Amino acid sequence: MILMVHRSSVPLFWRIQKSKYRMVGSKCLTCESLFFPTRTLCPNCRGKGKMEDFGFSGNGEILSYTIVRTSPGGFEKQSPYAVGIIKLEEGVNVSGQIVGDVNAVDIGKRVKPVFRKMYEDGSEGLIYYGLKFELADGHPGP
Repeated sequence: MILMVHRSSVPLFWRIQKSKYRMVGSKCLTCESLFFPTRTLCPNCRGKGKMEDFGFSGNGEILSYTIVRTSPGGFEKQSPYAVGIIKLEEGVNVSGQIVGDVNAVDIGKRVKPVFRKMYEDGSEGLIYYGLKFELADGHPGP
C-alpha cells in the first residue's frame, strides 16, 4: 500500500490569500449586501448586481462557540482550542478559531483578528498563516 502525503496546492493558496490574510470579501453595489468569503454573483440581485472587493475589519462578537479537546490529526499540539461563529461589526457571520485561554471564551465577548500560524504540510512542507480571532480584552494566544 502506498501512502500519499497531503500537500496543499500553492496556486490555490495564492488565489485565496486576500481572504486569508486581509479578510477581503465582497459587496454588491446594487443592493449593498456584504459577503464573506468573496462571491462573484449576488444571490439577492442575481445577474443585475455588480460585485466589488470589500475589506472587513475582523472585529466582532462571539455568537456561538465550542471547545475542541480531542483534535483531528495535525492539530494535536493546539488542543484544547476554541472555534466559534463571529458576528463581524459589518453584520456578516464568519467561523474561525479563537486563540488564547479557552476558559475565557464566552458568548457575547468581543474579538479582534490576529495573524497566526494555521498549519503546515509536514515537517518539510509549507507553513500556512492566516487570520484567527483573539479576545479583545487582552487574553493573548499562541
